[in-house]
Amino acid sequence: MCFAASFSDHFNSPSPTASVKILNINWFQKEANGNDEVSMTLNISADLSSLFTWNTKQVFVFVAAEYETPQNALNQVSLWDGIIPSKEHAKFLIHTTNKYRFIDQGSNLKGKDFNLTMHWHIMPKTGKMFADKIVMTGYRLPEQYR
Repeated sequence: MCFAASFSDHFNSPSPTASVKILNINWFQKEANGNDEVSMTLNISADLSSLFTWNTKQVFVFVAAEYETPQNALNQVSLWDGIIPSKEHAKFLIHTTNKYRFIDQGSNLKGKDFNLTMHWHIMPKTGKMFADKIVMTGYRLPEQYR
């Protein structure tokens, strides 16, 4: 039975949509320890309803800022997350500031290009978890602290 449930999920072809808009950079500063910190106001909208099948228990979703530095090919900072308990809650628009601190360990964020990526993990009632993402490009932090 578990095999059949898990196997049937392979026939689902989800087509989720997502958009994240930066409405404001509330502050961009260097902390006393030398790290850069950013606070942003965001509009996060998504329709993840196509991720749900009869075998979906819930979907964990998070938005991350992703960028490169000389030290790391990928820096990933979680800005917001949530648990979508059902298909009825899978279409949403959230107006929020970043839930988690956007801090770079160093002074690497001035004028930095970055992506905002919506990641999700589909947690089934039975079988293996699936994960995927939508990458949104074209974001840039200010050249100066403010």
